[in-house]
Amino acid sequence: MGKFHGVLLVSDFDDTLIGSSLALSDENRAAILRFMKEGGRFTIATGRSHLTFVPQVPMVPMNAPVVLSNGAALYDFQTDRLLFQSTLPTRVVSDLYEVIGQFPDIGFEAYHGEEMYAFQPNQITRNHAKKVGISYTTCTDPAQIPQPLVKVIFQQHTGLLRQVQAYIRERWSDVYEIIFSNRHLLELTALGSTKGEQVRRLTRLLSIDLAHLYCVGDNQNDLPMLELAKIGFCPADAAEEVQSKPFVQRVSSSDDHCIADVISRLTQLY
Repeated sequence: MGKFHGVLLVSDFDDTLIGSSLALSDENRAAILRFMKEGGRFTIATGRSHLTFVPQVPMVPMNAPVVLSNGAALYDFQTDRLLFQSTLPTRVVSDLYEVIGQFPDIGFEAYHGEEMYAFQPNQITRNHAKKVGISYTTCTDPAQIPQPLVKVIFQQHTGLLRQVQAYIRERWSDVYEIIFSNRHLLELTALGSTKGEQVRRLTRLLSIDLAHLYCVGDNQNDLPMLELAKIGFCPADAAEEVQSKPFVQRVSSSDDHCIADVISRLTQLY
């Protein structure tokens, strides 16, 4: 069976599994393969959508379904099958109009199926599209974007995004999740669509006891799964908000093979 039979390790992708090189290190790859050979289940929980994660799939050894879009989807790349997906309510269009009215400088990406649309794209939008390797359709009116939407990513400087987050939480906390994936990306999903809830769904699907769940992540959107885990780990270069949580253990940085470090620690535990 192997020492890691019944163990699930879930890692964030950007700035955790991969660092500034945007590539999987040999050290991380070797550690993941050893972990899986010993019976462990390894997968990714990412803010990336199916559209933006597909190009990365060949790079990453995995043997469990992947959490996509910050918890709005669960996809099994081994069978090429969507296991779960939530969508934003149709009222999101009118709510976006309200946000734009309050914050005229805001830009955002919106995801419909395998298409990405951008409203008031800015340099952050362009940088993000280049990083994930996709193009987008520019729209001048949220009503032009086809429904349903899986998620929306607001893009601007951090100070403005914090105001947008507070505004949405104050008005619509019973409708949406609104959470940072990095300091320039603020992600909107349907209520209950978090990495934590989707990882919980995955543990039930795989019959994994939460006592053998371990998660790794670097930003606010990772906190729901880090808190759910038996041990939540973060890279040394994670956001301070993550590093300061009492339920999180700090490991090597994302540029210093943090997943290999986590697996080394699990090897000592098991």
